[in-house]
Amino acid sequence: MLYLFASCIALLFGPLFYRYFSSGSGLQKGLDGFIFVSLGGLVLVHILPELLEHGGFITLLFVILGLWGPTASERVFHRYSDLTHNITLILGIGGLLLHTITDGGAMVISQQDNSPILALGIILHRLPVGLAIWWLLKPQVGTRWASVVLVTMMALTAVGYFAGEQLIHQLSIENTVYLQAFVTGSILHVVLHQPHGEHETDKQGKYQYQSGIGSLLGLGLLALLLLMDTGGHAHAHAHHDHAHGVEQFVGWLLTISPILLLSYVLAAIRFKLGLQPQHPNLALRWLQRLIGPESLIITLALLGPWFALYQVIGIAIIAGLLTWNNTKLTDPHTNMPESAARFGFAHLVDRSAPWIIFSLLLANLIGHPSVPLENPALQVLILLLVFIPMRFCNLGAAVLALALFYSGWNQVAVAFSLLAAPVINISQLKLMSWQQGLILGGVLLMAFIVADLVPLTSSYTLQLPESVNYIGLAMISLLFGSSLLRLGPRKFLSRMITLESEHKHDHGHHHH
Repeated sequence: MLYLFASCIALLFGPLFYRYFSSGSGLQKGLDGFIFVSLGGLVLVHILPELLEHGGFITLLFVILGLWGPTASERVFHRYSDLTHNITLILGIGGLLLHTITDGGAMVISQQDNSPILALGIILHRLPVGLAIWWLLKPQVGTRWASVVLVTMMALTAVGYFAGEQLIHQLSIENTVYLQAFVTGSILHVVLHQPHGEHETDKQGKYQYQSGIGSLLGLGLLALLLLMDTGGHAHAHAHHDHAHGVEQFVGWLLTISPILLLSYVLAAIRFKLGLQPQHPNLALRWLQRLIGPESLIITLALLGPWFALYQVIGIAIIAGLLTWNNTKLTDPHTNMPESAARFGFAHLVDRSAPWIIFSLLLANLIGHPSVPLENPALQVLILLLVFIPMRFCNLGAAVLALALFYSGWNQVAVAFSLLAAPVINISQLKLMSWQQGLILGGVLLMAFIVADLVPLTSSYTLQLPESVNYIGLAMISLLFGSSLLRLGPRKFLSRMITLESEHKHDHGHHHH
């Protein structure tokens, strides 16, 4: 009963925080950053892997439908974009309401299993939920309706708590997995596309620092919830079977961090030696774009020498082809620093950090044991669909290849990530003629055949002491955290989607 009371009180903190933080533009940006990271992260790391476990690969299709469906509808039926957005908002809120019933049931499980860690995790994750509901609804429909939704949420938590096992079973993930997946996509859509325009008060980006502070606080809360998630795992298998995914994600971060730090050091050194993005030689510019050479450090240290040799030969051929065709690079580096240290530890971090985080999240989802993608051709097709709308950097490509390798994906798909991710995207393909694109496709096809015939795995990989991994993770966290502070979470992620930049998302009264 105490847990139920505490979870309802946690929801009430939402309006209180909102009232304080919406008093000024800077504080409002901080609130936006907090919700963007904490709620978005909660969905990607906590909710989605659980849905995947119960619904398999089809779950991802429903999430994509919920995420991109409203955007597509607004493009097709532009006159009704407000209606589409409001329906998406209702779906998102409906999903959060549905989730509260299972939260109530989970608190009963935590009491039965004597697991206060699980109960505390549930109570804590209600803080961003309560805040998000007020943030989403108050400007749209006013205080009265926002209050009604919060009271309904408390009532449904109590229903879940007292209803007994029959209702919980009816609303269990197994029975509602595809509905929850679609609604999860809707929540992500609403979080990504701010429901009310604060952007117009911050056209010069002068509040990015406050937004960054909010996002770091959101990350702190998310990290705390994930630690509790793995802590409560031993006591509550029924509610948190996906803790394995969280542990795997943290394990990858620990393994990659020291090598990634070394990559940034190498980037600073090559900048100092004159190998810079503005180099007059087109071939050297292409080699920097495709391999760095800082991404080669990750491949060599963690995937082994044969993958590294394959990457060097493949990238050399692709760079030679693109140079021979005099193909221009998309998304050139702008506002270049003069200092090598600033290039390696600030400029390059700003460009690569979103990709590294995205790559780990993506591999954690599509590499999930419940997603049956054993066929190499199907794996390559899925990756192709991911790469085309996005502008992967070489470090992000190497991290994705590594995470997929750790997930047990075929070496053809791993090799494809290393070669294709930095070059196969729609904005780069637009700068090529169809003949050049065809030749590039032929080169990649030959590379797949080689990867299928020649074993690339090796036992000669670097194994660092755990203490070194933790130090590396702490330093990478500082670098990524400072990048978030400089840019704010929305600008931090803004380079990733090429399609989004072409379509300014508009609901009739704001923004991007």
